Amino acid sequence: MSTTTTADRDTHAMPDPGTAGGNGDEELQSPATAKRPNSVLRIATAVIAVVLGVAAAVWYFRFIAPFESTDNAAIEGHVMSIAPQVPGRIVRLLIQDNQEVKKGDVLLEIDARDYEVRLAKAQANLAAARSRLEQAKAQIAVDESKIAQEKANISAAEAEENRAQADLKRFKAVETRAVSRSQLDLAETQARSSQAQVEVARNKALAAEAQLGLTKASLQTANADVQHCEAAVREAELNLSYAKVTAPESGRVTRRNAEPGAFVQPGQLLMAIVPRDFWVVANFKETQLAHMRIGQPVEVKVDTFPGRVFSGRVDSFQSGAGARFSMFPPENASGNFIKVVQRVPVKILLDSGFDNELVLGPGMSVEARVRVK
Repeated sequence: MSTTTTADRDTHAMPDPGTAGGNGDEELQSPATAKRPNSVLRIATAVIAVVLGVAAAVWYFRFIAPFESTDNAAIEGHVMSIAPQVPGRIVRLLIQDNQEVKKGDVLLEIDARDYEVRLAKAQANLAAARSRLEQAKAQIAVDESKIAQEKANISAAEAEENRAQADLKRFKAVETRAVSRSQLDLAETQARSSQAQVEVARNKALAAEAQLGLTKASLQTANADVQHCEAAVREAELNLSYAKVTAPESGRVTRRNAEPGAFVQPGQLLMAIVPRDFWVVANFKETQLAHMRIGQPVEVKVDTFPGRVFSGRVDSFQSGAGARFSMFPPENASGNFIKVVQRVPVKILLDSGFDNELVLGPGMSVEARVRVK
């Protein structure tokens, strides 16, 4: 048995530099060769960073910087409250909840029998007033004729007076032996009587003229009575028409509170009609209004339909922050003041209306983006 020393084991364990597993060129590299991959990596990283920075800058200056946006916005619209103008009991209800109606459509009918009776009574009073007016006009014609007659009587009385005075003068001019005393007395009596007849005729003429003035006053009263009765007829007709409650505008019925058989009073809220005329009120921060102007284009996105974009334009700005017009405006002069950025309501009109099939209405949330540059 041969003995193997430690030196021999070490000699056998070391690989041969000439063999494939012991290639010295692959294990030993130069410093320049080791640094080359790191330099390429750093250059590639820098190029990518520059490209990303340029892309971010282009994106910012094209899609972010020219716009001011807010999600504190909502759809607004006209909400018309429908209330009766006359009291009565509902006999017919012609609409349902959330029904589309057109302008002039009858929504409900109130019992109109009382108003029909009042209209008939007003029409009868009008007929009587017109009859009194015609009587006054006819009486004026009679009084005018009477005045003409009295004036003719005056002329006749004056002629008779002239004749009597002439007879009296002739009798007085004749010698007393040719005219008896009784004849002279009779002539004097006839002269005085003719004078009295003239006074009577003149007084009758004055009375006839006074009667004409009274008749004219009665005519004015009758005419005013006719106008009053005509106004009463129009009022009765108007109240009768109010028995049918119609839609003031086209839209959708909302919050219907009316029920058949219910007794309603004037001013009682029965329902509301919301027309399809919507706009957007966006509450922008006061710091966002520096470059915002009327007429600038706006993109509107409704939360209900996130995939659709509606175009619009800035219509107007509220004169003051929204908090200033609240029920309890802030009082910054008392207590510890903390500056809070205020919001100003901006009205935005839509260039194209909403489709009828879209479920939209006042109060729904939207996002508004205004192009300010």
